[in-house]
Amino acid sequence: MNNLDTKTINFLLADDHSLIRQGIEFLIEEIGFDGEVFHASTLQKVLETVETQQIEIVIIDALFPDGNSANIISQIKNLKPEIKILVFSGVDESTQSIKYINAGANGFLSKLSEENDIKEAILKIHQTGKYISSITQGLLIDSLQNRNIINPLQRLTERELEIAEMYAKGYGNLEIANNLNVKQNTISTIKKRIFDKLHIENIVDLADLIKNQH
Repeated sequence: MNNLDTKTINFLLADDHSLIRQGIEFLIEEIGFDGEVFHASTLQKVLETVETQQIEIVIIDALFPDGNSANIISQIKNLKPEIKILVFSGVDESTQSIKYINAGANGFLSKLSEENDIKEAILKIHQTGKYISSITQGLLIDSLQNRNIINPLQRLTERELEIAEMYAKGYGNLEIANNLNVKQNTISTIKKRIFDKLHIENIVDLADLIKNQH
């Protein structure tokens, strides 16, 4: 690979699967970076390494056994704002990437990406400080266009809003299905759609959102 300067670049590879970390390290070596590659399998280890080592680029998974990396991305940025963070994850980019970008990540890359795309993302992070895939670019544009929507619940259909409000009141899938005379798996599907549209992950977030908007 070309266009690398002579500055030493130290990486932190954070993933609870060692094979993923080893694979990324192999690609970093192929690109031709000069520097150390540190490994972390937990979020706690990520913070410890960032605090004690000179790290330029962090490549981190979204989910760990000890939590969600979105919660520590801001901590990393507060500790060392100059660090560049690329989220490399198997979570659905079309519904999740904006959350990590908003948390402070400099880029998001799906684990389904081809080897060349992974190399390109790493190089982009190094050279420009950011990597935005075409999928996330589209999401960012949609996000900007939707800023005119003051109440995010307006994104829901009438039926979705009805079900969301039932969840917020403490009803479970079976109770909602019985009340609406539909199958339970139908309610589960609609629940996922509600979460995706509102960019939330759990019923507590949904209840808070409905409370604040109503």
